[in-house]
Amino acid sequence: MKMMIASDIHGSAYYCDLLLKAFADEHADRLLLLGDILYHGPRNDLPRDYSPKQVIRQLSPLSDSIFCVRGNCDTEVDQMVLPFPIMADYALLTLGNRIMYATHGHIFHPEHLPPLRKGDILLFGHTHVPELRKAGGCLCLNPGSVSIPKEASCHSCIVLEEGSFLWKDIETGEYYRHYNADSAGLSEGGAGIP
Repeated sequence: MKMMIASDIHGSAYYCDLLLKAFADEHADRLLLLGDILYHGPRNDLPRDYSPKQVIRQLSPLSDSIFCVRGNCDTEVDQMVLPFPIMADYALLTLGNRIMYATHGHIFHPEHLPPLRKGDILLFGHTHVPELRKAGGCLCLNPGSVSIPKEASCHSCIVLEEGSFLWKDIETGEYYRHYNADSAGLSEGGAGIP
């Protein structure tokens, strides 16, 4: 199964459209959203083409392909208007014999890990900065932000296929980081990345 992992759309119809085009181009089976879907939050400026109602219309046709966890900006009223569950604090998925713990990142993150075993994977958003690092024997991966990237990062997501995590710039369509969970190999830049 091919999965796209994204976080922090924050109500941007423009960047949600780019994300969904990337999802279609990748022929991914599932879209895992790590929270903060509709509201921009009090600490963020409005993203380009801020239109939560449009984002609802964009995501709704894919409701049977979307898994989602709750971000710190997601509320019960957001759940009332979205046709897929968004209020779970985390989701557990498997990658071979590893657990992937998907969460937003405002509670559990590399400095405060959930109960995981060595070699398990933490997927988190919230910081708006793409990240790949080890903490407490676990692999911690952040796709960055779809709409409001920080620290000079690009608008991005992760594509997961056959144990390989590929960070993708949704504006250019280029991969800029690759991590193979089986070989523990990391490469930066688009050259040589499938």
